[in-house]
Amino acid sequence: MIKVNVSVNINKPHQEIFAYIANFENNPKWQGGMLEATFTSDGPLQKGSTYEQVATFLGKKIYTSFEVIQFEKDHLIKINSVESSFPITVTRIVEPTAAGTKVSAIVEGDASKFFKVAEGLLKAMVKHSVTSDYKRLKKLMGN
Repeated sequence: MIKVNVSVNINKPHQEIFAYIANFENNPKWQGGMLEATFTSDGPLQKGSTYEQVATFLGKKIYTSFEVIQFEKDHLIKINSVESSFPITVTRIVEPTAAGTKVSAIVEGDASKFFKVAEGLLKAMVKHSVTSDYKRLKKLMGN
């Protein structure tokens, strides 16, 4: 089991940041290795909403179906993989600050079914990947 925490500050209103990252179809624009993401449920976005994504990691394609398991508009969205070769839960938290918005991610996963590398090495790779994604998000959002 791995757990990674990453935060970044973005000089934009928290509602704007939340709307962008809660639209999972934007994921390929700011997440490295993300090939596509498509909603499989109708809106509005809420607990129980679903989407599918295709990503690559360590040269392997990862097909994942996700369900939103917690949703607090403009503040928090938590997703859990329903079907995946890399079981994962991602929590995205958006908090207003004096200078804009703090965006945090908590990524928890079990790679034992998919990757046969040391857990410590995998955790470092995931942390690097998520950190790069959030730096990319900050740059994309105008910071």
